[in-house]
Amino acid sequence: MVNSNQNNVRVTGAGVRPMLFAHGFGCDQSMWRHVAPAFEADHRVVLFDHIGAGGSDLSAYEPGRYASLDGYADDVLEICAELGLERVIFVGHSVSAMVGVLAAKREPERFAKLVLVGPSPRYVDEGDYVGGFSAEDIEGLLESLESNFLGWSGQMAPAIVGNPDRPELGEELTNSFCRTDPEIAKQFARVTFLSDNRADLPAVRTPALILQCADDVIAPRGVGEYVHARMPSSELVFLEATGHCPNLSAPAETIAAIRAFL
Repeated sequence: MVNSNQNNVRVTGAGVRPMLFAHGFGCDQSMWRHVAPAFEADHRVVLFDHIGAGGSDLSAYEPGRYASLDGYADDVLEICAELGLERVIFVGHSVSAMVGVLAAKREPERFAKLVLVGPSPRYVDEGDYVGGFSAEDIEGLLESLESNFLGWSGQMAPAIVGNPDRPELGEELTNSFCRTDPEIAKQFARVTFLSDNRADLPAVRTPALILQCADDVIAPRGVGEYVHARMPSSELVFLEATGHCPNLSAPAETIAAIRAFL
């Protein structure tokens, strides 16, 4: 089966220049519904679901292939090749920011620009590096997720999205988590939260925009600054948006920041 079917690829837009949107953990392509349409007039907009999410083909999940983020980067590159996408503008949220970094490192000629929304190359603190979580924090998080995925989703999603004055956002993310295949989500969570892509950052020369939110419990400000310092062709923009999902909570500000970069 070709990737466009496996990954539920959807192509819209009246433009020629391709713009590929990749969603984060526990989400699907619908998380871009407030942002992607703003670029359809002058871009070829490509949306897809990671295997295990949204309308993807669950039978295409291979534990070996997806035992690291490299498998998800492979999917991105295969989608680009299948659709004949060149000089791609890649927009990746959360863990998909590092998926985009890996893809651009592997095939730099394929990508014109990267937009990294709430990126983190490593979630676990190590030495002088502050990722925002201790090793014990992450292990506790993963154990909670693996023992009671629905309960974990209901507890974590509102904290991740932030904006406690807008509870509908936390409810939407909770529902999105609960739509994800739980067994695949458990494995993807372990891959996500235990990944370490710090060494990959300096190798990527593609111009990159890093969008950093305030009060982001998943990717704190210091992490965004770390990514910027180690990506030689990057720009760092601090959004007024709070939480980890500005594509949901502040789409207008997110769109404006991306447009200014393009």
